[in-house]
Amino acid sequence: MIGLGTIANTLAVLIGGGIGLFLKKGIKKSLQDSLLQAMGIAVLFIGIGGTLAQMLVFKDGHLETTGTMLMIFSLLIGTLIGEIINIEAKLEQLGEVARKIFHADESSKFVDAFVTVTLVICIGAMAIIGALQDGLSGDYSLLLTKAVLDGVICMVFASTMGAGVLLAALPLFIYQGLITLGAGFIAPYLTQALINDICYIGNVLITIIGINLTFANIIHIRVGNMLLALIVPVIYHIFI
Repeated sequence: MIGLGTIANTLAVLIGGGIGLFLKKGIKKSLQDSLLQAMGIAVLFIGIGGTLAQMLVFKDGHLETTGTMLMIFSLLIGTLIGEIINIEAKLEQLGEVARKIFHADESSKFVDAFVTVTLVICIGAMAIIGALQDGLSGDYSLLLTKAVLDGVICMVFASTMGAGVLLAALPLFIYQGLITLGAGFIAPYLTQALINDICYIGNVLITIIGINLTFANIIHIRVGNMLLALIVPVIYHIFI
């Protein structure tokens, strides 16, 4: 059944988040902060690993880097447009609306949890490639693997940041669902090189999310305003 992978992934986010909320009651604030930093470090290395896997190549017996200019221009153009539109503010506004609907405490991390977890589970190779495989062939095995990982991630985030994690299931369902449904239409235009470059820039953004989580008390990079960096590789492959 096409779309089953996204449904399973969405349920995993809700179940994992629900378990995390249940566990949150028995976790001390100091432990919550430590767990959040631990998740930040994990996300940071996931992003770094994915980025370096695309950037580092062996050529003539030497290790070289590739894709540096694509990364620079993707972040530059994507951030410029994103700051003008202020994507992160719109995500936060959506989170605030949801917070009021669910009557969450204003001092809680509801909005931060929604924005952060949405970015973590939606940006990355598994979301894009898994949804494409599901839409093209009905093979949802990659999304099932992602569902397990997202469930664990959401459990930990919910135990430290609260109920906003559950709301991230909605953009995940819409995002992966649209890719799955549109896979047949966009597949002829997707080369392996394009997919690799989109995933490459996605992993750079995941690295930035990891930095935000790890050093939350020191720095906050508006990674939401960099999301349009994912569009630059598409434009590049169309015209180059």
